Amino acid sequence: MSFDRHLAEIAREFPEWTIWRSDAGRWWATRHHPLSAEQREAGCAMTIDADTPEGLREQLIEQRERTAGPGP
Repeated sequence: MSFDRHLAEIAREFPEWTIWRSDAGRWWATRHHPLSAEQREAGCAMTIDADTPEGLREQLIEQRERTAGPGP
């Protein structure tokens, strides 16, 4: 899959993040809004990075779960 397609798919799946690939080839995501104190305490990050688009997607899923808080 092409770089542009990976970028578009991840951006569509995680609209609350800005997704990009650096000149060095790393994949990055940063949130559009600041984190609350509770989110920071839960281990949420403002910006994350990974070697591959798949790695970034995995981290974004983990961040989504952390943001959602504890389950029922």
